[in-house]
Amino acid sequence: MATRLSRPVYVIGVGMHPFNNQRLSSESMADVAGMAALGDAGIAFPEVGALYNGYLGGGVTSGVAIAKEFGLTGIPVTHVENASATGSCAFGEAVHAVGGGRVDVAMALGFDDMNRMSGLGRGKRGRVGAEDIMLPAAFFAMWATRRMHDVGTTVDTFAQIAAKNWNHARLNPMAQRQADHEVTPDEVLASTMISYPHTSMMACAAGGGAAAAIVATREVAERVARGRPLVRVIASQQRSETYTDGHVFLGAVIGPAQMTRDTAGDAYEQAGLGPSDLDLVQVHDAFPVEELVYYELLGICADGEGDRLVADGATRLGGRIPFSTDGGLTARGHPGGPTGLAQIHETTLQLRHEAGVRQVDAARTGLCHMAGAGSVCVVHILQRES
Repeated sequence: MATRLSRPVYVIGVGMHPFNNQRLSSESMADVAGMAALGDAGIAFPEVGALYNGYLGGGVTSGVAIAKEFGLTGIPVTHVENASATGSCAFGEAVHAVGGGRVDVAMALGFDDMNRMSGLGRGKRGRVGAEDIMLPAAFFAMWATRRMHDVGTTVDTFAQIAAKNWNHARLNPMAQRQADHEVTPDEVLASTMISYPHTSMMACAAGGGAAAAIVATREVAERVARGRPLVRVIASQQRSETYTDGHVFLGAVIGPAQMTRDTAGDAYEQAGLGPSDLDLVQVHDAFPVEELVYYELLGICADGEGDRLVADGATRLGGRIPFSTDGGLTARGHPGGPTGLAQIHETTLQLRHEAGVRQVDAARTGLCHMAGAGSVCVVHILQRES
């Protein structure tokens, strides 16, 4: 079921506005991120052949209005929305626009402010469902306690994952949560309890921000490289739930485990590699239990063995396979629309070896994963070309 690209696609520019909790204008943050990506690519907006805007909370014409700020060039402008996977889906649309030959250069731009959003979706067929009356924190808490029962995971494991991500974010100037000291698991556990076993420091940082990425053909990428290594999109895959006997919709969590396994499998097949070939991974880690389970669903380790990765420090910077190197949703932040594009931003910097103090040694291949409202999964794999 893996989709294919008819020609190679490369990330030529990335940009961000720092994620924050300052209630700034989404449009102004989008301007900053978009212009930063254009500057990073070394091109002007008239070279962009299509723009895909990802946002949840803006008005219906927000994307078009922002495009006008960049220039009235007549290009197709498309609004993409897919819950938490919005930015990842916008990036996927840009990749396939270039990879399918529609345009030579495309931009994906995500922007949002969770503080300005209101209301959850309605249940199926207009009825109010469990996903409408139960906060995501409660879903994640039930998921976490179930794993504690089935696998023996402890609250300390969750705290270690959260502390790791807070400390990664300390090294990222674009992150929302900027601790002025090394965060410890004990500190995480001592923060306010919100839904057992999760404390406030385990919960993702909801706020505002913007991120952008520009993709292009190899010809364009080589022309604007300016001595930098090329970063190729070697896989771009998306799936939704597949009905099975006894299927239960889990709402705003992650959906069936098989959805992530299948999407990752499609991506590995398209890229021609496997989990052991990855150097770093970004995931939808709204709560620590998510990151823990994704170690297993993405094939980094066998089912039930994720806890050992944490204990061994394998997913920290300097470990065997660093996860959420920029702080992830937990600490870099989760504004909605730009979240998936922030992953592309971080992975591109890592593969160019431009990530500074959080640089993963000799990083060549990175995976970005996002889930949207428990019903959509997106996986992109990027690779450095020497």
